[in-house]
Amino acid sequence: MTYSRARQPFGSADARSFLMSVDLPQTTSKMEGPLVKQFSIFLPNKVGAMLDVVKLLHTHNTHVVALSISESTDSSIARIVVSDPEQVEELFHRHDVPFGVCAMVVVELREVATELAKLLAALLMAEVNVHFSYPLLTHPRGFAAIALHVDDTDCASSVLLGEGFRLLSQADISR
Repeated sequence: MTYSRARQPFGSADARSFLMSVDLPQTTSKMEGPLVKQFSIFLPNKVGAMLDVVKLLHTHNTHVVALSISESTDSSIARIVVSDPEQVEELFHRHDVPFGVCAMVVVELREVATELAKLLAALLMAEVNVHFSYPLLTHPRGFAAIALHVDDTDCASSVLLGEGFRLLSQADISR
């Protein structure tokens, strides 16, 4: 198919230069929220394995503030959020604890019954997928909170802040 110069597709150089010269209004602004480190610890599936990790952290004045455990026949994965992630990373390296680290969005929920549905609806509208979530064991500022592992932390943070949610930082949950 041949196009005349006036009907070039948008991939042409003339069209690209036209699009670059147009002053388009900004439709959204990016609001970045705080992220919290989560550790995924690979443990043998045996009695007391998680207790050993908690004792190690406790002896160094670090606390687990959120916890989720998934098990299989031979092993388990403990996902934890801690009060001092830098110290925990150092401890795990020093004691040969196998682990991974990822970023989590932690959201304060003042009214769980209504805000959880609003939170999930906002993420759905933004097409942000929630891979897994779990509640915090502590209640920073006296309110419930949920840790979310999502496929796009920047988008999730921006959308949730835009909807009026309070995102918690590492400092908020470490108090």
